[in-house]
Amino acid sequence: MDRLSPLLSRFSLAARVFYTGEPCGVFDFPAEGYGYLHILRHGSVSIHHPDAATIEVNRPSVIFYPRSRVHRFKIAKKSKAEIICISIDFGAGQGNPLMQALPEVLVIPLDSITKLMPVLTLLFDEAFHARCGRQAGLDRLAEYFLILLLRHALESRLVSGGILAGLVDNQLVKAITAMHERPGHNWSLEKLAHTASMSRARFAAHFRQTVGTTPLDYLTGWRISVAQTLLKSGKPLKLVAPEVGYSHPVALARVFTKRIGVSPTKWQLKAISL
Repeated sequence: MDRLSPLLSRFSLAARVFYTGEPCGVFDFPAEGYGYLHILRHGSVSIHHPDAATIEVNRPSVIFYPRSRVHRFKIAKKSKAEIICISIDFGAGQGNPLMQALPEVLVIPLDSITKLMPVLTLLFDEAFHARCGRQAGLDRLAEYFLILLLRHALESRLVSGGILAGLVDNQLVKAITAMHERPGHNWSLEKLAHTASMSRARFAAHFRQTVGTTPLDYLTGWRISVAQTLLKSGKPLKLVAPEVGYSHPVALARVFTKRIGVSPTKWQLKAISL
């Protein structure tokens, strides 16, 4: 069962490599609505956050911020650091449940992801040579690497809570994937439990214990996230509503406003203008 594609297909994943080289000094990364993926090939870096402890990275590693977060790199000249910095944009997908389930920052040593090294080798080779089409090649490789990294997070169970835990549960994954694939379906707790081959009561209790929320609350959040993606693409609310399980745009607008804090019409106007 493909647990990632139904999630990724709903969001416009885009990666952009914006720095490659041997940095020295202080570098600030603002919170601007997208995540960051840094790949430290050599050297060391001290990572500072406004509200958390400093992280010292002294070995080749991936430093992954799945959501927008302010951070600062301090790099000493003697460390001889070599790094690739990538911005990760999920479009309207800051609400992507997979991104929300990951911690604010993940530091993954490169020697623990040896299966990903062939792609990293291509990425490093492209990053440190001036060739025609370099930027496009870097960005596509970065997107592919991110997909492999998310696959690794699932398969190795890097994170034990939230939707990641549900996606590796042999029974819950059936219902979760069904919700991801068909957000417009008329789902009920009974139908979801049947999809998971569980009783209604056992499914509800196990889902909440594993994922951290109720099945129907998770479904609502997923539907709103999909609605945001469709609205950002320019689709009118009256066409979005049935695609995400609401018989009338007013019903979707009510839930959307309660969850997001602004009406879908206002949200759409702002999202399209960005």
